[in-house]
Amino acid sequence: MKFKHPIYFLFTALIAMGLASCGSSSSDKDKNSSEFKEAEESLKQQIEEVIYNIPSPSEIPYLLEATGAEFNESLLNPRTKVDQYAARTDKAALNLGVYAADIGYLSSYDKTQEAIDYLNSTKTLADNLGVIGSFDVEVLQKFEANISNKDSLTKLLDRTIKKTESYLKDDNRNKLSALVVTGSFVEGLYISTGLIKSYPKDLLPDDKRNLVLTPLIRVVLEQKKSVSDLLKMLSNVEQTEPVTTITADLKALEAAYASLNIEEQIKNNKANMVLTDKNLIEITNIVERMRKSITD
Repeated sequence: MKFKHPIYFLFTALIAMGLASCGSSSSDKDKNSSEFKEAEESLKQQIEEVIYNIPSPSEIPYLLEATGAEFNESLLNPRTKVDQYAARTDKAALNLGVYAADIGYLSSYDKTQEAIDYLNSTKTLADNLGVIGSFDVEVLQKFEANISNKDSLTKLLDRTIKKTESYLKDDNRNKLSALVVTGSFVEGLYISTGLIKSYPKDLLPDDKRNLVLTPLIRVVLEQKKSVSDLLKMLSNVEQTEPVTTITADLKALEAAYASLNIEEQIKNNKANMVLTDKNLIEITNIVERMRKSITD
């Protein structure tokens, strides 16, 4: 089940696409070949596909509501770290994605003032990246005015996406866009695995605890395809750091998913298969490593 939170789409789609709007370079004419356009359009489609398929932070709170788990502020990336990312465009892009996911998580729990505070910090990061239009005063004012109104945010999202669909023109900006999407995906997966890992172990007997956590564990397991989509997307951008390190970690993550062989077990009608947080130890460790490399 997918619960695509409008706030989350607003920031991931709008930020990722907006990064490509910084105008033309002197080499644009040289790049204006059918081969370049085809590769460019392919990457754009892959970014849009990943944005659609990655889990929104609203899925996690929805499932947690049924478990009785509370909001976990410790899983957020502190907004006070914004300044340390500003000097490097790759770090800025990755953490712009991280903060987009955090804003969605805060908003899902009606942490309105905290979400606005993160929004303002994110604007600073976006401005330092040179994003044009996506974080102008009008958008920020509309967000603040409608932060508790999901219907209005959906309409705002539609208008914003139309405004940003003409972007993703420059190859370097495509790389930054891909990094924003990557940062957002990793943060969403970090929050979900972190919530499972931190769920009290002495609150319920093991069998009942496993039953309570199963829906959230399934959300994590369902991201196997998203990991593969992300790898495919990143293979089409310049293979320099931090892309090479992230790609290596994603390959390890893909292997960790494959080793669980969940789909095959389901196909074999093993209805009594018990999902526990122990199934996710390797996945959780890899995600924690990736997130640390992005936010440190």
